[in-house]
Amino acid sequence: MLELRGYYSSEARRMLRFLQLRERRLPAHAQGAANGEGIKNQFFFITNLNSIEREKLFFMSEEINRKVVILGSGPAGLTAAIYAARAELAPLVIEGPQPGGQLTITTDVENYPGFAEGITGPELMNEFRAQAERFGTEFLSVWIDRVDLSQRPFTLYGKASKDSREITTIIKVETLIISTGASAKWLGVKGEEPAPAGLGGNGVSACATCDGFFFRGKPIVVAGGGDTAMEEANYLTRFASKVTVVHRRGELRASRIMQERAFKNEKIEFLWNTEIREILGDAARGVTGIQIYNNQNQKESVLPTEGVFVAIGHQPNTELFKGLLEMDEVGYLKTEGRTMKTNIPGVFACGDAQDDYYRQAITAAGTGCMAAIDAERFLSESE
Repeated sequence: MLELRGYYSSEARRMLRFLQLRERRLPAHAQGAANGEGIKNQFFFITNLNSIEREKLFFMSEEINRKVVILGSGPAGLTAAIYAARAELAPLVIEGPQPGGQLTITTDVENYPGFAEGITGPELMNEFRAQAERFGTEFLSVWIDRVDLSQRPFTLYGKASKDSREITTIIKVETLIISTGASAKWLGVKGEEPAPAGLGGNGVSACATCDGFFFRGKPIVVAGGGDTAMEEANYLTRFASKVTVVHRRGELRASRIMQERAFKNEKIEFLWNTEIREILGDAARGVTGIQIYNNQNQKESVLPTEGVFVAIGHQPNTELFKGLLEMDEVGYLKTEGRTMKTNIPGVFACGDAQDDYYRQAITAAGTGCMAAIDAERFLSESE
């Protein structure tokens, strides 16, 4: 049996797995290389295949069997992994397109317990991952294209990337923990991209609770006109010198009670029928202003500000499960009572894929713990 010793990239290990599992299906002229001595021969073989042969080789699907698979690697998913691994369930974490979740694009985190001086989002998620790995959690980077939850073991079909055409990985699993998170909806304007490409995390945020503290005594802007925007605007007046709500319509979509609270707040001003065209600033200074457009008089101008909070809602990353699992009208997965159980036995949901109210790293981690315990008990009862 061929094997890799020491550190090799995940791609190198994936190449070798295909050689191990599908050796009998290699082109005839490659059999010698596949049975040759040493790893060097295998890489020589791979690099000398023509493009068609390489495509055939890497599109051969491998099958993985696990007791617990966790979809997502944010605070919820990695906490679930820690608890499942300590229970000796050998969990496999499927990393999404953003390993570590939304905290990886957050600068300073000062409200997570245990870090008196604060910690950056990426550093915090590195600690989560290291702890999960310490207890034996395995990680796999693959795009899950579809799932079959009609019977246990459940089946997940994975591709190399979202744009790939062929299924390369089939995963059979006894229990599934969904922690795919939710994504903030963005304006789609220049300047809001995550740093260093834009000012995301450097004056642009989608979470007032997370980042409001950093704007003490500064003028800031909130983009939006619904309940989320009004809630964020009211909360941010605790810190900001002034909050300007920029809304593209002439009236708010928020509920009456949320509108009344915002209108009564002396620190909140409104710019009606106004669209944000660009967020201005640079890496050194952060946000310095926004380019705005009045859709009534067609005039453009610049509004000075030191922070922009985009509050036009969140979208849970649960499209994969539509028609399979119960969810609300937005797409948040429904769970039973105080548990993380979904409507399908053996499938659990946690974190922002399930929570549309708190949306904090600490609460996500808590529900990840709950999901892992629920999965462990389910497996015990099923044996």
